Amino acid sequence: MNINKSLLLLVLLCGASIVNAQQILTQEDAVKLALDNNYGIKIAKNDVEVANNNTSILNSGYLPTVTAAAGATYNLDNTEAEFSNGTDPTVLNGAESDRYNASISLNYTIFDGLGRRYNYESLKEQYQLSELQARETIENTITQLFSVYYSVAQLTENLEALKETLAVSKDRLVRAEYQFEYGQNTKLGVLNAEVDINNDSINIISSYQDLKNAKRDLNVVLGNTLDNDFTVNTEVNFALQFQRDSLFEQAKIRNVALLQTEKNIAISQLSIKSNQSGYLPTLGLSGTYGWNKNNNNAASFVSVSTSTGLSAGLNLSWNIFDGGRTKTNVRNAKVNLETQKLQKENILKGIKRDFDNAWEDYTNKLKIFNIQKQNIITSQNNFERTQEQFKIGQVNSIEFRQAQLNLLNAELSRNNAKYDAKLAELQLLQLSGQLLNVDF
Repeated sequence: MNINKSLLLLVLLCGASIVNAQQILTQEDAVKLALDNNYGIKIAKNDVEVANNNTSILNSGYLPTVTAAAGATYNLDNTEAEFSNGTDPTVLNGAESDRYNASISLNYTIFDGLGRRYNYESLKEQYQLSELQARETIENTITQLFSVYYSVAQLTENLEALKETLAVSKDRLVRAEYQFEYGQNTKLGVLNAEVDINNDSINIISSYQDLKNAKRDLNVVLGNTLDNDFTVNTEVNFALQFQRDSLFEQAKIRNVALLQTEKNIAISQLSIKSNQSGYLPTLGLSGTYGWNKNNNNAASFVSVSTSTGLSAGLNLSWNIFDGGRTKTNVRNAKVNLETQKLQKENILKGIKRDFDNAWEDYTNKLKIFNIQKQNIITSQNNFERTQEQFKIGQVNSIEFRQAQLNLLNAELSRNNAKYDAKLAELQLLQLSGQLLNVDF
């Protein structure tokens, strides 16, 4: 009896903790918290920002470069100078001279074989690819989120079913003790009831621990934003409204993996054009404004000279033969394009297989859930009749316990089937590219 009382006390404490939980985390709230705080999503958003920065005109190569330069030189020389007019040579020891210069230069590429144009377009495609990659991260995170969220919901419902089972077992113990006191039953009936209470109490303690662990897992997906205990919404709405064929058509045009491959194909096509620009000449414009000042030593004809000036130039260069590098790069870019096209075909075939599997998995699990709901009604009716017969002594405790366990197992199976069907639906929506377009 001491063990039994200890278990009951621990179960009551667990139940009190659940009752005290005030915060209800809905599916919509969970999605919002994940989008704002999940670390994987934050990293993906940063990658998108970097790709967006790369598409700026400042990274396009279309703007000129402006360079400023300045310098100073100091000389201390020993000089012996002989002049052509026959005068005596001049000998200078420790002659000082210095020079100063400053300039600002502008360089601009007028034409580079259209290479920078295709590179700039490629950067834009890279940005759109990074958005698709971020979307894939978000979809995977949402799927992971609901996998844990519905695990918490299932454990919550399971815990309630176990508590109801314990309540029935406790009522049975009271009845068995009264029957034993009045000589209507043996001590064995009391002992059997106590054993069942112990088992039910242990199941509740284990389930409660599993629930706390699942909540911690959910909080990690949410970026550890929830400080206090919380409950989740156990209501499930099946949001799939598409017919099979129309949903498959959506999968062929909205699947994120397929869209990424199409972007990679576009990038590969631009890479071919960018490399082909190496066959064409480059035309550039340059201009410089400079200032120079020389303080010469006594051996020079001019003691001080200062000059300023503007210079400009037009440069044309044509790499007629670069050792075959451009040709090799073009060939490799074409091979990469063919690879991307093959990957697209492979992904299309994989989508067809995965969609068929996901659709059948969803429809089968939904059927199982509906059957389990009906099974609950049957098990409940069976338990209630058995309970009435147990009260009047027409069935023994073993038969009553079996009916009780049948009802409990039916409730646990129903809960499992419900959330399995919902997760199968989410997997199908993700595959078809509709996961972020439905209400959770």
